[in-house]
Amino acid sequence: MNEFLNVALPKGRLGERVYKMFAQAGFPCDELLDPKRKLIFENPEAGVRYFWVKPSDVPVYVERGAADVGVAGKDILLEYQPDIYELLDLNVGKCRMCVAAPNGFRDDPDRTLRVATEFPRIARTYYGARSRDIDIIRLHGSIEIAPILDLTDVIVDIVETGTTLRENDLSPIETIVPISARLISNKVSFQFKHESIQRLYDDLKAQVEAKAKEEAAK
Repeated sequence: MNEFLNVALPKGRLGERVYKMFAQAGFPCDELLDPKRKLIFENPEAGVRYFWVKPSDVPVYVERGAADVGVAGKDILLEYQPDIYELLDLNVGKCRMCVAAPNGFRDDPDRTLRVATEFPRIARTYYGARSRDIDIIRLHGSIEIAPILDLTDVIVDIVETGTTLRENDLSPIETIVPISARLISNKVSFQFKHESIQRLYDDLKAQVEAKAKEEAAK
């Protein structure tokens, strides 16, 4: 029986983009891009099984061994700190984790800073390193309106283009950390399926390096 390399991919454009890299690396599965609602796809000839999951759930599948490898944003890895191996920065899905505030905002260090975020661990770590007293209000979407409604003073969120911030009269005032997609591996799988994972890693790394050279030459 052919042993599959089980791969958890994040649903959405990032997952589709990363899949193309995996296919180029010798792990194709053409039916994966079929628009039907199927979630699990296999290619026995290539020895790979893919499944789509919510981006924030990818590390859970990998950590628990349901997936041998997966692709997750650095933001998710920092927030949930799963017990996995982070193998490679794929240099795609690039954005940044920022503190954003209403235009003209001035921080008053004498009062507790109210922070809206979907990433409380990242926010606490960032402000804790600065000995800043904060009150975190965890929200799950449309957090840009929190300062507008005076629910919070600032937000901590992912910024890609900044368009949504500008449309709501907010500006990024501090960058916490750059974010990109990472190849991650289950620790046990890395030992027992090392040959397949190493082959995938080597080819993906070569793709990343080739792309970096192309961009540098422009």
